[in-house]
Amino acid sequence: MSNRNYDAIVIGGGPAGLMCAGTAARRGLKVLLCEQGGRTARKLRITGKGRCNVTNNCSPEELLRKIRSNPRFMYSAAYAWTCQDTMDFFENLGVALKTERGNRVFPQSDLAGDVARALEDWALHNVTVVEEKASRLLVEEGVVKGIGCKSGSEFYAPAVVLATGGKSYPRTGSDGSGYKIARNVGHTLVEPRASLIPMETEEDWCRELTGLALRNVTLSLWQQGKKKPVYSEIGEMLFTHFGVSGPLVLTASSYMKTCEGYRITIDMKPGLTMEQLDVRLLRDFEQYVNKDFRNALGDLLPKSMIPVMVELSGIDGETKVHQITRQQRAELCSLIKVLPVTPVAFRPIEEAIVTAGGISVKEIDPRTMQSKIQPGLFFAGEVMDLDATTGGYNLQIAFSTGKLAGENL
Repeated sequence: MSNRNYDAIVIGGGPAGLMCAGTAARRGLKVLLCEQGGRTARKLRITGKGRCNVTNNCSPEELLRKIRSNPRFMYSAAYAWTCQDTMDFFENLGVALKTERGNRVFPQSDLAGDVARALEDWALHNVTVVEEKASRLLVEEGVVKGIGCKSGSEFYAPAVVLATGGKSYPRTGSDGSGYKIARNVGHTLVEPRASLIPMETEEDWCRELTGLALRNVTLSLWQQGKKKPVYSEIGEMLFTHFGVSGPLVLTASSYMKTCEGYRITIDMKPGLTMEQLDVRLLRDFEQYVNKDFRNALGDLLPKSMIPVMVELSGIDGETKVHQITRQQRAELCSLIKVLPVTPVAFRPIEEAIVTAGGISVKEIDPRTMQSKIQPGLFFAGEVMDLDATTGGYNLQIAFSTGKLAGENL
């Protein structure tokens, strides 16, 4: 049974698990990577719509500001393996990178597969991979001895890393199984919930615009009883068959535990004040002075959005533009600048980009990623109660915690 004895076992072949396994192996440890699906980096291959937002070109301080749950816990990891370290790491592996809007970092090829292959080639050198579903931790007299698998197989090591991910995208292996393993040895689970998740809306007109992407708009999220938005940012969003999605919507969702008590407004022309927009409208109306209202908005709005905005404005679409009153024009400007959307539900957690909640970080040493409850048990990545906004920050959490765990096994 000597082939079942290792120095360390990593459960989960995602970004955190691969970084951890590769780091440990390069320290000379004999490492086993246990991946239930057989193929590693499956979620990495589909992240960023197949482009892979590898990290964010920002400082550790900015990374910590973007972490929504338990940023202080990430302090050691964020400085031990920075965003710049991640960028240098992939560049040195031959993956040329580029920085886009919001300091988001992508491979120049726009192919997530390039990132996944480079990470795998680096991480799996001298690492044994088995296609097994780990189901329990083997502990004798308070000491970690290894893992037991669903198949009945057992593998032995004095250090085990849970890098099993959350509950989003279960088809990639993130099915929440790591939570059970940790709870069975005394860890506390902070109830998992969807984060970075599309939203269903009350308004039917959102569904009429399915497939329409709005770019360079400002989305603001308002909470009942608060005078200022809890989140407001310029960027891109998308209308879908159920409501709204896209980067702005996903980030907004990370500020919400439920949809109740929240509303969204969209400023479709954030570069113009209300007065400037009115001047712009007047100019367009003068150009199309003899046209119907519905045919005079083509220079201002996406074509598919015009029927919706005409209906919401309350102005008859056949009204000649020279007949539109100042009051009607003011209300139209307000609609364009403060378009209201009412979120009523999140999509299922399986559709979330990341999972909020997870194993309580109060029970984990932030300097080593080792359990405070069960010596020899370590954690890395999304299985912990850590999540951030969109922009490459969640992958950076995976790389930083995976690196720190790998260095301390």
